Amino acid sequence: MADQCSRRTVSRQALAPLLLRGALLSPFKRPRPGVADGATRPPVPPTRLVLPGVRIDLAKLAAYERVCGFAVGAEELPVTYPHVLAFPPMMRLMSARAFPLPLLGLVHTSVEISRRKALAATGEYELTVFVERLVPHRRGTEAVVMTEARADGSRVWESRSTYLARHRTPHNGPAPAAGARGPLPADIRKRLPGVATWRLGGGLGRRYGSASGDRNPIHLHPFTARLFGFRRPIAHGMWTVARCLAEHDLPEAVRVRAELKAPVPLPGTVTYAAEGGAFEVRGEDGETVHLRGEALPSFESSV
Repeated sequence: MADQCSRRTVSRQALAPLLLRGALLSPFKRPRPGVADGATRPPVPPTRLVLPGVRIDLAKLAAYERVCGFAVGAEELPVTYPHVLAFPPMMRLMSARAFPLPLLGLVHTSVEISRRKALAATGEYELTVFVERLVPHRRGTEAVVMTEARADGSRVWESRSTYLARHRTPHNGPAPAAGARGPLPADIRKRLPGVATWRLGGGLGRRYGSASGDRNPIHLHPFTARLFGFRRPIAHGMWTVARCLAEHDLPEAVRVRAELKAPVPLPGTVTYAAEGGAFEVRGEDGETVHLRGEALPSFESSV
């Protein structure tokens, strides 16, 4: 798929106009029933967006580290931070006319990250974003969005994120799990021992939105969340992933997979549970699993 994409170098762009464009175009992108069938699946946008010469704003990085629980001022970037750096071109891609799913209402359902070596906070990176494929889902269609980070010409980090657009579909079977690579192994789907209780404030979504640039209204205020069907604002999925990984002593080369199972309402209390490389976040009822994932050593080298 990647070889068929056309490269387009882009400059940094403010997020607000992109989100507005995506919101205005969303009503014209409502997928039809049956769109998940192979014969009627919309085409994958053929464009690779390339953002060269990316350097880190250390003040913004520190704000991100604080809100996610990472050590502030470390020489290495948090393993999730390239996702933040790539968020503007990702939004540019998904708000464009060529992207077949509506931006409004897209739900982040899973993420897979591979870091091949430590990324210096003072380094310079080239980021590439493209839609790898569209995946049928029993509740609609998922877009698998690929992000790559390169340093000195070598690929040092990559991620696959799946985003679900809900619509009517004739498929009633189980949903494809964990995006492009299948479900998490059975041994990390068992109930994990609780490690810590996190009390999350009502302003967490605004704090993370300010640090990351992701100011989706479902995360910010009760009123704006209710406009999209949520009784309360919900935590960003990538905050939840990052907060879990901040508790791990990750190896330099690491592979992370996480399934975003259910929204985390704000304010609220959750339990962080972990054993070995496996982790999960459970709700106040002790039964609802909001997130489940694993972080394992990777033996891939940069290429």
